[in-house]
Amino acid sequence: MTRVENRNRTRYIVAAVGCGFAIVAVVVLAIVLSNNVVYFRTVSEALNARTTQGDGRFRLAGAVVPGSVRETRAGVAFAVTDGHKTIRVLHRGDPPELFKAGAPVVCEGHWGRGAAVAFDSDRIMIKHGSDYTPPKVDTRNAPKAHGPSTGIGASVSAG
Repeated sequence: MTRVENRNRTRYIVAAVGCGFAIVAVVVLAIVLSNNVVYFRTVSEALNARTTQGDGRFRLAGAVVPGSVRETRAGVAFAVTDGHKTIRVLHRGDPPELFKAGAPVVCEGHWGRGAAVAFDSDRIMIKHGSDYTPPKVDTRNAPKAHGPSTGIGASVSAG
């Protein structure tokens, strides 16, 4: 074999080994990520899939039913609805500050054990508006800035 053929053969071997490592990395990454997936379901979807879901974790989306919120020793119990069906949720831990009746929530957990249809949650996420509106500030009585030494409202001169 000539030198050029040896160099080309080495390049092909290195390229094949690199492709093999890339394929193995993609497969391992796909397996690891698939084990960490938490499915998102509405109340109706969750109730329809209860028998096939088993005790696997998923996220339950809906709105807190007004008048259903009750504090428990372990956290809070409440009902969630999607407008069609309702599920009782038993949450362990403190609910978020924005948690209230009528609030849209996503609860993460699994189906509880026993005959009663209840969802055991260990995480509540609250949906809130994405538009930030700064508070109104009354600037009529605010102190006036006195030149560049304050660092507020000072302009840079090109001098």
